[in-house]
Amino acid sequence: MSPHPSAFSPVVLIVEDEALLRMLAVDFLEDEGFVVLEAATAEEAVSILESRPDIGVLFTDVNMPGTMDGLGLATHVAERWPHIRLVVTSGRQGLTSDQLPDDGQFVQKPYGQRQLVSAIAHAA
Repeated sequence: MSPHPSAFSPVVLIVEDEALLRMLAVDFLEDEGFVVLEAATAEEAVSILESRPDIGVLFTDVNMPGTMDGLGLATHVAERWPHIRLVVTSGRQGLTSDQLPDDGQFVQKPYGQRQLVSAIAHAA
C-alpha cells in the first residue's frame, strides 16, 4: 500500500491535548491529502465520533487530561466503533501492538511526517 492516501482515504480524528503537536499532526496529514478532524480530549473525541460516521482512523496520544486517557479512548473506540482503525502515540512510554486494542499501531514521539503518514495510511 502506498503511504499516500487514495481518493477513498478515511477521515482521520486526531486526539492530542498539546495544541502545537495537534496542529503539526493535522498539517502533516492534510499536506498528504487526508481529511482531518481534531479534538483536545477523549471526551471531545467521543462527541465527534458520535456525530461523524465517516471517521476511519483514530490517532490518539496516550497521556491526556480528563476522565479517559488515550488507551481508554482506543479501547472504547474498538468496542463501540470496531470499523475504526487505531494509531496510538506517546513520548513517555513505548507500547507494542499486543498492548493496544484491536491490532492498533504505535508511533513513538517525536515522529516525523513520513512516519505518521505511513502509519495512518497503513491503518486505513
